[in-house]
Amino acid sequence: MGLLRRVAAKLTGYDELPAGFGGRLDAQERVLAIAAVAGGGHVVATSYGVWLPGDAPRRVGWHLISKAVWRDGTIVLIEASEAGEVGGAVLLVDLPPRRLRLAEPGKVPQVVHERVTGSIRFRHHRDLPGGGAWFLQRKIPGRDGTVLQVRADPGTDPAVVRRLAADVARQLPL
Repeated sequence: MGLLRRVAAKLTGYDELPAGFGGRLDAQERVLAIAAVAGGGHVVATSYGVWLPGDAPRRVGWHLISKAVWRDGTIVLIEASEAGEVGGAVLLVDLPPRRLRLAEPGKVPQVVHERVTGSIRFRHHRDLPGGGAWFLQRKIPGRDGTVLQVRADPGTDPAVVRRLAADVARQLPL
């Protein structure tokens, strides 16, 4: 990184993308933290989400990270996938955990924690037959308002979750 770019990054508080980064940031998206992944690639935390390394890096929005854990040099991310919509509520299912060993974590663990928890405006767990469901109101970066997300616990009757999600969505101003 050239001297002028390093100075600009320091003054603005935004990091510079690593050389060879294959992702394409949105116009308003800003880089907040970068960490090299052991074995190659980078985790790039931005104002909109976290970019995961790979042949084609992809961004996971902060509102789609169900859980992030930092322990012993490894960040574990559980990404949620949108499984449909009912009455304005977005139904989510968790994908398998993604473990990334960070060679030099820098601010990435802190930024991920702050952004994931900061996207949640309200959360409530409701016990239901066979399990339960999490109801979350979350802010989506770059958009106004919030979205209602519903994530069922394993073993919970999907029909019950869908009915309840529709009822809750009707009652909430989103």
